[in-house]
Amino acid sequence: MRKTASTTKHASSKSFLPRTSVHKIEADGVELFYREAGDATAPVILLLHGFPASSFMFRELIPRLADDYRVIAPDLPGFGFTRIPSERKYEYSFDGLASTVEAFADALKLNRYAIYVFDYGAPTGFRLAMAHPDRITAIISQNGNAYEEGLSSGWNPIQKYWKEPNAQNRAALRDFLTPEATKWQYTHGVSDSESIPPESYTLDAALLERPGNKEIQLDLFLDYASNVKLYPRFQEYFRRLKPPLLAIWGKNDPFFIPAGAEAYQKDLPHATVQFLDTGHFAIETHVVEIADAMKRFLAANGICQRRAEGVVSQ
Repeated sequence: MRKTASTTKHASSKSFLPRTSVHKIEADGVELFYREAGDATAPVILLLHGFPASSFMFRELIPRLADDYRVIAPDLPGFGFTRIPSERKYEYSFDGLASTVEAFADALKLNRYAIYVFDYGAPTGFRLAMAHPDRITAIISQNGNAYEEGLSSGWNPIQKYWKEPNAQNRAALRDFLTPEATKWQYTHGVSDSESIPPESYTLDAALLERPGNKEIQLDLFLDYASNVKLYPRFQEYFRRLKPPLLAIWGKNDPFFIPAGAEAYQKDLPHATVQFLDTGHFAIETHVVEIADAMKRFLAANGICQRRAEGVVSQ
């Protein structure tokens, strides 16, 4: 196992926030890039991003949580700065992503953690939770869907591809992979689209242009059908294990509509559901609200570090 690191410091107007370091580690035959901050002995939060993003989407959230938690955010295979050797012959599927994240957690010796799941991070994280329910302390779902009622009509072209996986339907989905479409995902449903930092969607669009990456994304579009087939199993996991769950949702999301957040309460009556007046990438406009909600939720469920008493609760 090889691990390298470099460190950056995030400044606030009054003082320095906890430092976020960037690392690479080999797991599952993959060189995984990840960001980390916080005390190594603190309760862990594993942040799992979605399409077409990377751990960069958590750049403002990580330091806001790292005073009380060890926060870790990997780039999933096919995204960000994670690298896969060609000889690995990686299968880009959600089963594959989950297996790699499981190997990543094992490499870092993460035995107990809360998961923050967004978009693709949800079916990835829920697979991990079903495989290792004893490891999951809590779930924060930010526009991370697990119910068919949460899928909007925006999924219709992709669902057509599931039913008829031919070249014509595959080609029709390339419109989702343009720079304009990436920017739209960030700005749709946002009251002031100019408030979205352009480096977010610009970085995502640039990484989508890497040789071969669009074919990877089209493969994942097709395999997303496997997630919908697993929804009943995810829901059974919720009912049986009853993990503490916070669904915090950009209510103007064009892909995962509010009904998907509310549906969690069918299987988890005590789940907390909170809506924000923003779009899919709620973290870009409401990171302060999300961080505050997470801290309250985790503390209420006994997942906190009580420094003054010298006691760690997880």
